Amino acid sequence: MKTLDQWFDEYGVSHQNKTNKAIHYFCVPAIFFSIVGLLMSIPTSFLENLLPFENPFIENWATMILIPLLFFYVRLSVSMAFKVLFFAVFCVIANHFIGSIAPLWLVSLIIFAVAWIGQFYGHKIEGAKPSFLKDLQFLLIGPAWVLDNIFKK
Repeated sequence: MKTLDQWFDEYGVSHQNKTNKAIHYFCVPAIFFSIVGLLMSIPTSFLENLLPFENPFIENWATMILIPLLFFYVRLSVSMAFKVLFFAVFCVIANHFIGSIAPLWLVSLIIFAVAWIGQFYGHKIEGAKPSFLKDLQFLLIGPAWVLDNIFKK
């Protein structure tokens, strides 16, 4: 099992260019945010029958997926898991409010598409393929790498 630092070292190999890094600092959180929004757009009738309470911040598919996802980060670093948790809570709350004023699925889909275009453009500048093409777990390492770099500054 790789440590968080080993994941970051390997991820960092294809993220050396300053422009690519700047694009990632914006696009990786945007992709995470949009995925939370897309998951929150899935109807919750099944969850409403399972859960004994009514709380839109908990009773949604994003939260149901984020909870076990956090164990991936806990396994790597408890402090990183808390950073991801903090960002995930922000994403759920912000998406909830976006959904009250606009079609959340549409806003999320647009953010998702634009952010991925940015990511691939950044890698074109970098001259290196995205890390997730080597190992899909890098899709989870990217947000942690960005958070780690933000909290270091």
